[in-house]
Amino acid sequence: MNKTIKVTCAIILFDNEVLAVQRSETMKLPLKWEFPGGKIEEGETEIECLKREIFEELNIKIEIKNQLTPVTHEYPDFKIKLIPFTAEYVSGELILKEHANSVLVNKKKLINLDWAEADLPILKEYLSL
Repeated sequence: MNKTIKVTCAIILFDNEVLAVQRSETMKLPLKWEFPGGKIEEGETEIECLKREIFEELNIKIEIKNQLTPVTHEYPDFKIKLIPFTAEYVSGELILKEHANSVLVNKKKLINLDWAEADLPILKEYLSL
C-alpha cells in the first residue's frame, strides 16, 4: 500500500494565458507537462505551500483565487492527492529552477500538451469552467 503524497498545484493566469511547466528528464514522469506546485510540508496550509513552491520553483509571486476538485491518482510506485487552485500572476521574473521548459498558452490549447496523468482531470475541470 503506497502512502499518499499531498501535493498542491496552481493554474496560473498571466493575463489571458495559462502557465504550464514541463518536468525535467531527471524527475519522475520525465518531460510530462503539469501545473506547477509541490508537496505540502509539516504544519503548512495548502495555500502557504503553493505560494512557497511557486516562488521556489519559478521565482514568481501569485495570488490564489479558487480551489478546484482535488484528484487522487495512483501511479505504479506512488499515489498523490493533487489539490488544485486557480491563481493569478502578481510579480517576479519567471525563472525555471527545476523544470525543463514552460509555456504560456491560451486555455483552449492546453489540451494539446502531453500532460502527467494526475493533472488531466484538473485540466478537464478547468476547461469546463
